[in-house]
Amino acid sequence: MIVELNEKKRESKMSNNVSVMQNIGLSFKSFFSLCKPRVTSLIVFTAIIGMYMAKPAELTMYWPLLIATTLGIAFASGAAAAFNCLIEHKIDAIMARTRARALPTGQVSSMQTAIFATILGGTGLAILYFYVNPLTMWLTFATFVGYAVIYTVFLKPATPMNIVIGGASGAMPPILGWAAVNNTVSPESLIMFLIIFAWTPPHFWALALYRREEYAKVGMPMLPVTHGEAFTLLHILLYTIILVAVSLMPYGLGMSGLLYLVSAIILNAIFMAYVIGLYRKYSDDLAKRTFKYSIIYLTLLFAVLLIDHYWVI
Repeated sequence: MIVELNEKKRESKMSNNVSVMQNIGLSFKSFFSLCKPRVTSLIVFTAIIGMYMAKPAELTMYWPLLIATTLGIAFASGAAAAFNCLIEHKIDAIMARTRARALPTGQVSSMQTAIFATILGGTGLAILYFYVNPLTMWLTFATFVGYAVIYTVFLKPATPMNIVIGGASGAMPPILGWAAVNNTVSPESLIMFLIIFAWTPPHFWALALYRREEYAKVGMPMLPVTHGEAFTLLHILLYTIILVAVSLMPYGLGMSGLLYLVSAIILNAIFMAYVIGLYRKYSDDLAKRTFKYSIIYLTLLFAVLLIDHYWVI
């Protein structure tokens, strides 16, 4: 009898331990999702490219600086995303694209999100200030305010050009990476900034087109909602043309060689094919594919820029 009771106690304890571990795993997953990891990973990626572009090709990266910069920018970016989720959680609960997020589903509370974002953002900024340099910290702080406050609170609900103006925050990572290495903002870093800045509108408006009914439902003045499909498609085309021109600037100004030039021409040709096809005959499916390719486009463009920097043809 005693043996059976002890066995049941052990089984109950094991079950409780498993339950605790599952809850910890669920909590971690919920908080991690607040950081919008896919967006944050692209931000960190372009920041790292900015760091390596700031160094002469023959020099290797100082690993403590690379780690500190990566963590600092990742934490600050994740915190900004979490504040964005906090501010928009009522809207997120209505939209199909976002209603499964941690806040609308009650996996985390508003207070928990606010505390988490504050600690994460503060930690990221502290890492940048003490282990990188004050310039990078202040630029990252300005980027945080630009996205979490200026874009999310003021621009997004007020103007259909929100993504154009607010896109400056999303374009900052290469400047942050460059500043981390050289403690300055250079013309080269501004060119990388311009590439992302010009890329953001056609990237986001492709998404907004096939999600326009959801944005209309929550009263968000996105361009397809306020000005219609044809007007948005025209602006996607115009901004993509601007993007093509800006993306060739690294070669024109001697930042890159033939490898980048050829790759940029190919990537731009594919992007333009998507956009022209979208402009001529719109479909939600093509808009989705254009949106997905735009992410591939930016990733490959910056990857080739880095490869070209170290293996010049």
